[in-house]
Amino acid sequence: MLLAIDCGNTNTVFSIWDGARFLCTLRTSTHHARTADAYFTWYSTLIKHYGIEADITEVIISSTVPRVVFNLRVFADRFFGCRPLVVGKPECLLPFPPRVDQGTQVGPDRLVNTAGAFDRHGGDLIVVDFGTATTFDVVAHDGAYVGGVIAPGVNLSLEALHLAAAALPHVDISKPQKVIGTNTVECMQSGVFWGYVGLVREICTRIKAEYDAPMKVISTGGLAPLFQQTADLFDVFEDDLTMHGLTVIHRYNKENGSA
Repeated sequence: MLLAIDCGNTNTVFSIWDGARFLCTLRTSTHHARTADAYFTWYSTLIKHYGIEADITEVIISSTVPRVVFNLRVFADRFFGCRPLVVGKPECLLPFPPRVDQGTQVGPDRLVNTAGAFDRHGGDLIVVDFGTATTFDVVAHDGAYVGGVIAPGVNLSLEALHLAAAALPHVDISKPQKVIGTNTVECMQSGVFWGYVGLVREICTRIKAEYDAPMKVISTGGLAPLFQQTADLFDVFEDDLTMHGLTVIHRYNKENGSA
């Protein structure tokens, strides 16, 4: 079985893939000092709790936090006896190499989302990922990543607002009942929610105009379901797009002799 690991700036997600479906998905906070032993203690405890029997023989990792990769490599080698495939490393082949400026390093998460989205929806796509940053990935007709946009994440914006303005409280993001807030919390929620609706709509409109071809907009990431409530903002919501992309890249490397 395959263990797919997606390490983001905020959370790290482990999913077990049996070749046909994900048996389970486990989530923990990202911490660069977590050791391989600590990963295994957490992982094995949850697997036992859920009653899952998984014989892991292969591991693939995508990480936007370089400092955690070493311990995840040790985790895979020590406890599963395998060398993990790491997206973004030279030995990890991509179905369609990105077409960007020479010398540019594309984030592994964006490469994985591109592979997963193309596998499910074909090309000419905009993938909007609501993570620590809000990213827009443009997927060409042939499946290549050809660029995109990076904006501050929703929760990051709320936290910055709270930290920079002493009178403003920390609030959770939600869709407000009305645009005009009648108290501080409602005003902040409205500004962030409708501000990001406008940001997403405007950026996607400009990408489509510049791309000059019909495009489908795919949303993913933790806050995507919240913004999915806004009519006509996205065409499709994908809950497991990143994990699916990891299985696509892993399969491609197996078929081409690199995994």
